[in-house]
Amino acid sequence: MASVKSSTRILLVEDEQRVSESLQELLELYGYAVHAVCSGHEATAWLKYEPCDVVLLDLNLPGMKGEQLLDFIVSGELDTAVIVVSGEASNDSGLDALRRGADDYLRKPYAPDQLIRAIENAARKQQHAKENAALESRLIESEKLHRYIVESSPDLIYMLDRDGRFTFVNSRIESLLGFRKNELLGVHYSTIVHEADQEFSRGIFNERRTGERAAHNIELRLKCRNGAVRGHQHFLPVEVNAMGMYGPGDAPAEARFNGTYGIARDISDRKRAEEIINFQASHDLLTRLPNRFLFKDRLTQAVAQARRNPQTMAVMFLDLDRFKMVNDTLGHLIGDQLLQSVSKRIVHCLREGDTLARAGGDEYMLLLPQAGRRTEASEVAKKILNELHQPFIVGDHELFVTVSIGIALYPEHGENPDMLIRRSDIAMYEAKSRGKDSFEFYRDDMSTVISDYVSLEAGMRRALTGNQFVIHYQPQVNVATGKVTGVEALVRWRHPTRGVLAPGEFIPIAEESGLIVALGEWVLRQACQDIAMWRKSLPNLRVAVNFSMLQFEQAGLVEMIVSILEEYGVPGEALEIEITENMIMKDVENTVRKLRELSSHGIRIAIDDFGTGYASLSYLRRLPIDTLKLDHSFVRDIHTGSSGASIASAIASMSQSLDLNLIAEGVETELQMNYLRSIGCNEMQGFVLSPPLPADAAGRFVMREPESLAGMRAG
Repeated sequence: MASVKSSTRILLVEDEQRVSESLQELLELYGYAVHAVCSGHEATAWLKYEPCDVVLLDLNLPGMKGEQLLDFIVSGELDTAVIVVSGEASNDSGLDALRRGADDYLRKPYAPDQLIRAIENAARKQQHAKENAALESRLIESEKLHRYIVESSPDLIYMLDRDGRFTFVNSRIESLLGFRKNELLGVHYSTIVHEADQEFSRGIFNERRTGERAAHNIELRLKCRNGAVRGHQHFLPVEVNAMGMYGPGDAPAEARFNGTYGIARDISDRKRAEEIINFQASHDLLTRLPNRFLFKDRLTQAVAQARRNPQTMAVMFLDLDRFKMVNDTLGHLIGDQLLQSVSKRIVHCLREGDTLARAGGDEYMLLLPQAGRRTEASEVAKKILNELHQPFIVGDHELFVTVSIGIALYPEHGENPDMLIRRSDIAMYEAKSRGKDSFEFYRDDMSTVISDYVSLEAGMRRALTGNQFVIHYQPQVNVATGKVTGVEALVRWRHPTRGVLAPGEFIPIAEESGLIVALGEWVLRQACQDIAMWRKSLPNLRVAVNFSMLQFEQAGLVEMIVSILEEYGVPGEALEIEITENMIMKDVENTVRKLRELSSHGIRIAIDDFGTGYASLSYLRRLPIDTLKLDHSFVRDIHTGSSGASIASAIASMSQSLDLNLIAEGVETELQMNYLRSIGCNEMQGFVLSPPLPADAAGRFVMREPESLAGMRAG
């Protein structure tokens, strides 16, 4: 294979420079000669003058589209293989590319070894094709060479007499269909044609026409000998090209007709690729369950049948409870494995004819077309709940899963698919609001729950532009000096009808809707504006701002933060970014990179809720962390002989050994305050010192003279 690699020339057509450079580096590392271009026009110019074995083609190109470049290569019969790469969610582009003549199709993201295998296969195929072409060009020079080429061909080559009986068949028949060459000579071609294609094959396999009118790329199926199974099938899909053979002379064509010459090409690999693409279009690849689109199609058919033959059926909407915690704490790999196990258990609870689909994330939809009574749907729901109560063993973890189920019945709760799905979804939210791990049938009064959620989300969008959000600041006090060293920015919503809402009432909605990104930027901007004013009197004061995972994943995060600091003239060391341990563990590589970029601008990094996640000591040493925030749950449990005190003491010792600042949050009693001082805690915040204060009151508090901790209270 090394010789193939060393001689293989690859044209990489990719408009994203970073992706192009990384791919070129990877391929050159594997020994390929690579030339990269960023547009279809550059590619056509290169291909006109430079030989190329494999084209690695991204469909999404500026200007000339990838499909146009593919058509240019195929229609021009350029001597090159094409591997199409696409990042589109739909599989239609892949199926279209294969039909247009692409040799392979990869969907982003793909593994490097998957790409290398595809290139190796394409290069091997190109090499084989070139060898065949070279041999075929010398057919006229030697009958012996002609026989060698025919017998070595990867295609089935045959000749029929005028009555459709085999007069020649090459050795490929043995590996493709299991027949020996000699046993087919003199036998009618219909012997190897699939029964379902017998009528269709007439005039195709034994073609009499020539030239453009002859059979070109006609698909049909051939039988395997004695029903032998090939790829779980008893037949082989082929593509037939055939033409009539005629003797010389002026006699009528019928008199000169000698028989048929044909080639049958094995297209089973292409068919399998098409089947995979079709499967991906209608199924969830993680669980192999039907997806939302296939479910909707089956539900539509079931509703139509229920109208013709009046009957009751049930639609269920299932949502795993607190599944996000699994992803956030153990990672998506464990989460995906858990989803696969959950899917299998639910399927075991169903009957033949029921359809379970994965709607996305941790949501499922279930169709029970034969649920004649409400009690039948209840029994299935109870069975699912009981089945999921058993623990799941995923890797080294023992996990427990519960599910909330909403049920809508046809025709009682709706007479069309969309209404049934929507109302089962509403009932599921009712089950969650009633404590989860349960099921509920839809009721008309449930719509108010969803309406309330939608109302809050819509109100939040207006609040972002209507000056309804405010920041309260909770002071952070130095244990030794009693001086305020920083403040934590905490957002509140002054709702026009509900009054002041705490973060727990709207932040989850902001995260689910994506509004947390815009809200987070507003909080940072307002905090920088306030801290800039306070630092005129207290030049060492800092402000701490919390960031969610969704905010941290946004592109251009570092640039946005630095831009706001520069806008208000706030130095980097005046800002402390608070993230959780679980955010680090979810995407270590990307998070570490961004933290280092922020730290390079002097911005401080704090780990919030420390001690409740899964970050290891080795990660803490690698990260540019300045502060650990002792979670309030450990502070709350501080009393003689409690585990909270032991954990707090251990974290204090660790922070000292790593030379990190330690802030205890949620300090509410002098007992807690004195104990934290005794174990070496650097700073504290909590109601014993001051609750979160509006900006003006917080300004007065931070400006007061330092005093003993025991004497400090918010004025």
